[in-house]
Amino acid sequence: MCLAVPGKVLEIEERDGTRMATVDFGGVIKDVCLEYLPDLQVGEYAIVHVGFALQRLDEESARQTLALFGNLGLLDEEFGDPWQQAAAEAGPAPAGAAEADR
Repeated sequence: MCLAVPGKVLEIEERDGTRMATVDFGGVIKDVCLEYLPDLQVGEYAIVHVGFALQRLDEESARQTLALFGNLGLLDEEFGDPWQQAAAEAGPAPAGAAEADR
């Protein structure tokens, strides 16, 4: 699943002619393109989808949405380690599998 997640802009810089931001998604920090919201400023919130800030959002709405996503486990699904998630979904390793790897 790919969510549009609210995040807070921590820092803005120009990279190779593209306006980019460091964004905090409730403790997960990612780089985000700001080309669709060129006037977004540090401290503001935006809804981000696949690495692009798409819409400005007020702080209270952002916090409520992040809390809801967190309670539903959607943030782990969106930002978690894909290898760890795949291993968890696969279940426990068969007996003797660790010995076979040696």
